[in-house]
Amino acid sequence: MPEIYVDADACPVKAEILKVAERHALPVTFVANSGLRPSRDPMVKNVIVSGAFDAADDWIAERAGPGDVVVTADVPLAGRCVAAGALVTGPSGRVFDTTNIGMATAMRNLGAHLRETGESKGYNAAFTPRDRSQFLETFDRLCRRVKR
Repeated sequence: MPEIYVDADACPVKAEILKVAERHALPVTFVANSGLRPSRDPMVKNVIVSGAFDAADDWIAERAGPGDVVVTADVPLAGRCVAAGALVTGPSGRVFDTTNIGMATAMRNLGAHLRETGESKGYNAAFTPRDRSQFLETFDRLCRRVKR
């Protein structure tokens, strides 16, 4: 059965994920380094990993594969999950796949370099209602796709 894995630390679309997953009867696993709000829904599982660097990413990458959906804003994790065959989207609805993960990784690395050298302050754009709407549309489409 397809599973939804969520990189839950600082994920702004948890409620939307639950709503869409319930509609499609897909199990959801939220993975985080710190506490998560418990759910009484048997289709929702919370996994708290150690505080080690990338522990949540490693947990998800070890389990996600073909037929699964992963929600993450972390480009290296997205790359690992795409390589494993999972469908991946960011919280703004951006889909990561084999056609764009290379460029996304290169842009992430360039941004990190510019921040390290002081050329960029590295401010992230604010999360908007349009991002939320785009996420809902994309996530619903990916959930329909894995159910086929």
